[in-house]
Amino acid sequence: MRKSWLLCVLMGTLAWGQAQPGMTSAPAPSAATKAPEPAAEVPESAVVLTIKGVCPAPAAAAKTGASKAAATPAKKPADCKTEITRAQFEKIANGISPTVTPQLKRQLEQALPRFMAMSEAAKAKGLDKRPQFQEMLKIAKMQILTTELQRQVQEDADKVPETEIAEYYKRNPEAYEQYSLDRLYLPRYKQVETDEKDAGKEPEKLTDEQQKAKEAADKAKQEQGEQDMNKLADTLRARAVAGEDFAKLQKEAFEAAGTKVENPTVNLPTVRRTGLPPAHAAVFELKVGEVSQVISDNGGHYIYKVVSKEVLPLDDKVKTEIHAKLKSEHMKEMMDKYTNSFQAVPNEAYFGPAGPAGPGGPGGMRQGPPARMPHPQMAPPPQAQPQSAAPAASPAQQPPAGQAPPSKPN
Repeated sequence: MRKSWLLCVLMGTLAWGQAQPGMTSAPAPSAATKAPEPAAEVPESAVVLTIKGVCPAPAAAAKTGASKAAATPAKKPADCKTEITRAQFEKIANGISPTVTPQLKRQLEQALPRFMAMSEAAKAKGLDKRPQFQEMLKIAKMQILTTELQRQVQEDADKVPETEIAEYYKRNPEAYEQYSLDRLYLPRYKQVETDEKDAGKEPEKLTDEQQKAKEAADKAKQEQGEQDMNKLADTLRARAVAGEDFAKLQKEAFEAAGTKVENPTVNLPTVRRTGLPPAHAAVFELKVGEVSQVISDNGGHYIYKVVSKEVLPLDDKVKTEIHAKLKSEHMKEMMDKYTNSFQAVPNEAYFGPAGPAGPGGPGGMRQGPPARMPHPQMAPPPQAQPQSAAPAASPAQQPPAGQAPPSKPN
């Protein structure tokens, strides 16, 4: 579940306070510093946070007009303070997140006094009586209720009965078939060979005619190499059907392509139907010991042999997998019910025409979940986005571990 709007505002306030001039962060602990001992158990009635200088306004002051309160602010008593017990503090924390971690407790402990002090000061100035505040409050309530609805949907979707899991397993037996496969991979093109005597030399300047002739010769050589690899794929497939060892055939395939791999890996020990591209799905229709036809795509040529096949039992691991899948389906179904329950028709004379890539649908109608709106005055601090790794190539584009990648034509 994403952080609630309240937590975002809280974190934004904390970051704003830390950025004030004259405030320094605590020094980093040295290597010799001992790790802090676990906190002792604190009774729920014990005071865990005392905020001096902050105390609720008396009831009489609340009835005073905003202008009068701003003109003559009430004096705080000398012993003005607010004490928060563990039970009260955790009630506030649970309103922010269902899981109260030590990090959240520390962040709330730092931000809550600022919230309370500044909000009481704002009330003293009558800012809570302004129309703008009332409108902001409406938006805040809608955002919080939206988050609560999403949280409730997630909790409801998580309640997947054991009977439904068992029924899904029974209806989809092929999804839990596990294969051990031998796979033979042939690059589509041969590796370009470089003449040793030309290695390291500056490329020779050619005339336009010479360049065209060279490109034509390279293209013809590439096409011939591609035809050779096509024929070799058929030959090696026939030898695989005859029972020859896949590792031996794989080594020959790489040598023919101009790639040297001493110990190529050919076995895929645990493969399920989602583990291969859809174009390779015919492999799962083979019987144990059978060899597939040559499967060709832009990545190269592939030949499979089914070594073994088993059906995974309905154990805890499979149950967890099915539970996650059904939970996701239930969440989508329930959220679709809400997000498809409305249509918004904006007045283009006011908003302007919707862009082609925007959220507008046919006729300018928009539907879907409401956008998360930033807090109007105190947006959450920017968070560093983790660098995403490059997407892994599919099995149709990437040979098994221990095999060289297919060479690309020049």
